[in-house]
Amino acid sequence: MTPPLFEDVDILAVNKPEGLASIPERDPTQEVLLSQLSATRATKLYLVHRLDKEVSGVILFAKNAAAHKFLNEQFSRHTVRKTYRAVVLGVVAQESGTIDAPLRQFGSGRMGVDSKRGKESVTSFHVLTRFAAHTLIEVRPVTGRRHQIRVHLHSRGHAIVGDPLYGEKAMQHRFLRLMLHVQKIEFRLPSGDDVVIEAPVPDSFTQGLKMVQVPSTRGALKPTLFGTDD
Repeated sequence: MTPPLFEDVDILAVNKPEGLASIPERDPTQEVLLSQLSATRATKLYLVHRLDKEVSGVILFAKNAAAHKFLNEQFSRHTVRKTYRAVVLGVVAQESGTIDAPLRQFGSGRMGVDSKRGKESVTSFHVLTRFAAHTLIEVRPVTGRRHQIRVHLHSRGHAIVGDPLYGEKAMQHRFLRLMLHVQKIEFRLPSGDDVVIEAPVPDSFTQGLKMVQVPSTRGALKPTLFGTDD
């Protein structure tokens, strides 16, 4: 287990590796992050928010019930600012934009856009680097629905590279991980201080980025527009 990114009397933040679930799943024998951390501490830890098993990056735990309630209220009010790095399929032409598309869960367990029955879901993005057939983007979810970033980007024709659920399976299986990483979280501590916690990009993400780092050329894929919901 890597050292904490941040810890005080109320909060613990760590850099979750990809492939490790935050909390117990269907198979109780599988190791999870909460159990790993709890085994090293005498006090109970409270999960504040979840990260998909395939996602790496900053994740927060509260060290007491009062801190848990305090942070949950910030997430409910959407005042917690999370910044992700993602590599998507295709070349995104827009420099930045917002995807405003309601989401709901379908019978298969997958999430999808549903303008009538879905819950409000908003994601903003900004392009960092374009390659011949992929784009590195910065993403900020305004709301916090399950699989929100993954589904929103996929719905616009730019599935996240290596996603086992969304995107063309044959193409996605070329990559060893989902190329989505929580780089930074900004929020207010129970003490009243504002804090910014950052998580270094893991080697697995760097290696995946090297696989797509082909400079954009005249013969590359035509850039596609997406971002603002119709």
